[in-house]
Amino acid sequence: MDELVAKARAKQPGLIVVDRAVYGKNQNYLTPENRVPEKALPYPWESCIISGGGWSFTPNAKYMSGRDGVRLLVDIVAKGGNLLLNVAPGPDGTWQQGAYNLLAGMGAWLKVNGEAIYGSRPVPPYVDGKLRLTRGRDGSAYFVYLGDEGETRVPGEIRVSSGRPAADARVTLLGSAAALSWRAEGTGFVVIVPERTRAALPAGHAWTIKVTRMP
Repeated sequence: MDELVAKARAKQPGLIVVDRAVYGKNQNYLTPENRVPEKALPYPWESCIISGGGWSFTPNAKYMSGRDGVRLLVDIVAKGGNLLLNVAPGPDGTWQQGAYNLLAGMGAWLKVNGEAIYGSRPVPPYVDGKLRLTRGRDGSAYFVYLGDEGETRVPGEIRVSSGRPAADARVTLLGSAAALSWRAEGTGFVVIVPERTRAALPAGHAWTIKVTRMP
């Protein structure tokens, strides 16, 4: 492993590697396998998750849905982790249709909500009820609402207990250009999502409130 890492870093000095469960210089992050930690971890980590069947090809495998994939991704990223999604090819190198359906569902969601995921940073307390929190490099805060099974629309009011926008902040729903109104409540705030916005949601599975400025 020492030789392999040295050769790889000669080409890409910033490369991170993992010598699984072997503590030392070649274990730059840890890999909880097929599970997601309940809380954020104090070191770099990545959840390795089977998307359907097993680690290797399983005939007629049942894959997780796009909704489940989105919820999994959001929960992991909000806790500071990375998602490694295992898709096992068949003997001829092709994937089963369930894998394509899963990735298409996640891809459609990311086209609208990707800025809350890519290049983001975790924000304590990470989880706020049905919300998952992240922060962009420009300081924007994101609150991703994970609905219950069968919840197909974002609620008319979303309560956030962790912090409050600056007075001149702009609050929006990703995928919609309209500014949303909000009011202070306790130590947090409540975002009001009008019916016209709820009736034309830009994405399914989960919805992201963006706040351009948090104190």
